[in-house]
Amino acid sequence: MPTPDTYYTRSQADTRQYPALNGRSEGDCIIIGGGLAGLSAALHLARAGRRVIVLEAQTIGCGASGRNGGFVGPGFACGGDAIARRVGRPAAQALHRLSIEGAEMARAEIKALDIPGVNPVPGKLRLRRYNHAADLHAEIDEAARLYDYPLTYLDQRAIREHLDTGRYHHGLLDARAFHIHPLNYARGLAAEIARLGGQVCELSTATGLHLSGATKTVTTAQGQAQAPHVVLATGGYTGPLLGRLRRAMLPIATYVMLSEAAPDLLATAIRTRHAISDNRRAGDYYRLVEGGNRLLWGGRITTRTASPDGIVRQLRREMLGVYPQLSGLKTELAWSGLMAYARHLMPQIGQLSPGVWHATAFGGHGLNTTAIGGRVVAEAILNESDRIRQFAPFGLVWAGGPVGLLAAQLTYWKLQAQDRWSER
Repeated sequence: MPTPDTYYTRSQADTRQYPALNGRSEGDCIIIGGGLAGLSAALHLARAGRRVIVLEAQTIGCGASGRNGGFVGPGFACGGDAIARRVGRPAAQALHRLSIEGAEMARAEIKALDIPGVNPVPGKLRLRRYNHAADLHAEIDEAARLYDYPLTYLDQRAIREHLDTGRYHHGLLDARAFHIHPLNYARGLAAEIARLGGQVCELSTATGLHLSGATKTVTTAQGQAQAPHVVLATGGYTGPLLGRLRRAMLPIATYVMLSEAAPDLLATAIRTRHAISDNRRAGDYYRLVEGGNRLLWGGRITTRTASPDGIVRQLRREMLGVYPQLSGLKTELAWSGLMAYARHLMPQIGQLSPGVWHATAFGGHGLNTTAIGGRVVAEAILNESDRIRQFAPFGLVWAGGPVGLLAAQLTYWKLQAQDRWSER
């Protein structure tokens, strides 16, 4: 699968190529998947002096980790109330604290490693397209009281100071959230792993797994890696090699487009550098990039990848519904990619068997969960903590296969209809 031509690949700061696995390699842990979760685990292990081998089927960050919206902030796609119904309020609060820690981890890594081209920009606006705000005020109170986390309420007038649109009625400003160039972030983590002595291998698809016994073996077309631990962090591109993992996730497509350079036109609609998202299920998310020269806009989900032309038509319809004054803005690039979703809408992080670990299903959660997800797996391998157990209630539940994909698409259409009714 060739890497799609995206804004992120065009503006990639680190262009080094890592060699494919060739011959036999031995280490302490094999990481299958060069996305952010696998890289987070590998980096923590490498810093602890462990010999890590990262196997990536294509190039580092080529999947969802390197071509997403680039938003970094706390929370999960499932929502706090849904999590609490499953695990109880105290456990849900502990998970939310982990998500805050994950966002701060990403911030700290970017600063400590001085990764080129990541370009973190502070602030995120979470906006509501219908007229109801009582729960937003309750969320502000809870965030301050339980997590010492500041959120600011915005009414429609305050929103209009940032955005020239009447589409949004209420919103929250998360000043501690931020947005980044995710591919440069991923490749910066890989570079640090390599600097610490880790073996990073691109174009190294796992073709065979032998996971029983004290020593695990992973084979590729040209080589073989052995270690007492294996971490499976393959996301939406998980193949059939390990059926139990593949059956527990749904590959869901999402879409992004990038505008032409038009800073003056964009300034007539968007007067903030904050990232922006709305409250709808799989709603719009967008941000100005290149210092305000271009608009990166994402949204929508489908269970089958659409054509680039179809992507542009759908996303432009969404954009012009919010900002009709951007009708003359041309689209320069559009791309899609697969995210992994679990049926329970939470990340799947845990242990499959002795020495075999998994960290996947990060679709819709933002970059905080890949950071903390990889970290807790590494902590478990190192016997540093048992924080991985907090994700045990969200295990590898069968996602339903083709029927699950159909159900996901029907659910999305139902939620879209509910969104439209709320907005009326």
